[in-house]
Amino acid sequence: MDTSNAKVLAVVSCLMDYPREDILLYKGELDQVVAEAGLAPAIETKLLAFIENRAAMDLMDWQSEYGGLFDRGRSVALWLFEHVHGESRDRGQAMVDLVDMYREAGLELDKHELPDYIPLFLEFLSTQGKENAQNWLQEMEHILGLIQCRLEKRKSDYSVLFEALLDFADSKIELDEIREQIADEKRDDTKKAIDKEWEEEEVKFGAESLDKSCESSTRRPSEAQRRDQDIPVNWVGFDATPSSSQSSISDKRG
Repeated sequence: MDTSNAKVLAVVSCLMDYPREDILLYKGELDQVVAEAGLAPAIETKLLAFIENRAAMDLMDWQSEYGGLFDRGRSVALWLFEHVHGESRDRGQAMVDLVDMYREAGLELDKHELPDYIPLFLEFLSTQGKENAQNWLQEMEHILGLIQCRLEKRKSDYSVLFEALLDFADSKIELDEIREQIADEKRDDTKKAIDKEWEEEEVKFGAESLDKSCESSTRRPSEAQRRDQDIPVNWVGFDATPSSSQSSISDKRG
């Protein structure tokens, strides 16, 4: 597979982030990047269809669907370490390590940005060159595959975004094994499940509550922050087995 065009990661980042009207203003450019990305034909077709369908939707309807999908429960969380560390103390250190990686690449986050937010992470990868981007995505393929399969189970076309990432990475992950693992998994986005979660505890990171609502990641790395092929891949825990509370996969998002 030709993966020379890492710009497709920025496109997926844009589509995975909270829906905004300005996204649709660049539909033609998004289509072009996808068409030139060298994805498998079937996945390219599905990704272009996703863009077409979203462009035809009323923005408020799109935002409502997005909120219902990603703002309830944790099983399809868009925070990487939610699936690796859950609520353990290891999550905090993993966050710090990832921030250090961003800084090494010349990328500074503002205080409202969580470093493991997948759309933000994809923005970063889109500036790091093909080989580094592939290595990172392969290292986190179990997370991407898990989210993809859970979205498929919910019959959400957002699953194609994760399918495209795995294809770009030339991942060999066995998705059928994941589908079998989650076949009897209880959904965590029902009212009963959400009420139970609120009763159990408030998730905290450091001294502050984690605000799990989707915040738009509107910043893009500048040219000065680009380090194509220059940054050595320095793993920060993605190779860890997903936490048992998140992946084996009980009901529980970030």
